[in-house]
Amino acid sequence: MNNEKIERVLNFEEVRVLGCLLEKEMTTPEYYPLTLNALVNACNQKSSRDPVVSFDEPTVVQALDGLREKKLARMVSGPDSRVAKYRQVFTDSANLTLPELALLCVLMLRGPQTAGELRGRTERMHRFQDFAEVESTLRRLAEREAGSLVVQLPRQTGLKESRFAHLLGGPIDPNEVPLAVETDPLRNQVHLERIVKLEQEVEGLRSEVAELRRQLAEFKGQFD
Repeated sequence: MNNEKIERVLNFEEVRVLGCLLEKEMTTPEYYPLTLNALVNACNQKSSRDPVVSFDEPTVVQALDGLREKKLARMVSGPDSRVAKYRQVFTDSANLTLPELALLCVLMLRGPQTAGELRGRTERMHRFQDFAEVESTLRRLAEREAGSLVVQLPRQTGLKESRFAHLLGGPIDPNEVPLAVETDPLRNQVHLERIVKLEQEVEGLRSEVAELRRQLAEFKGQFD
């Protein structure tokens, strides 16, 4: 990898698609790269996404085209696959560690979050030992010599913690960031862990269903 500065500004749809490719590569590598259908399902998940969206195939294809033009994703195919699949190549040049990539991915998929929220929501990708490790990793992302990928937002009035946001969509105007409801990571840790576990189970089931559908389509294709 190299330290080439990342200057490609992404739109909302491109951020969601790239975030999904990154997430599935880390959490369900057995189903990666992703078919277009699996990628649409990943973008439209109702868990681990904020905001929840309802992308159709043309929207995802357009986002993929944009990512491919920016050299952040590409189409792949193999001798055993009759269906086009897609993978991210963002990490080929981003030069990020796994902890950094996990935090950036969750910020891409769920918007601005506190360090406490990020710690609980990155467990499937990387288990942070404590909040200090999360904060030091966020600091590295914000102070990258090759270009900042994360920014700490001004603390919202009435909240105890500041939130962090990714910069893949360009500079952020704090006045345009939606307001958040305060959460207490320590008080809600048990509840958060239960939510994370349920989200993991749901995502695993979604991936299994997508793979079964792909296999069924390939089986039917043998008789066409």
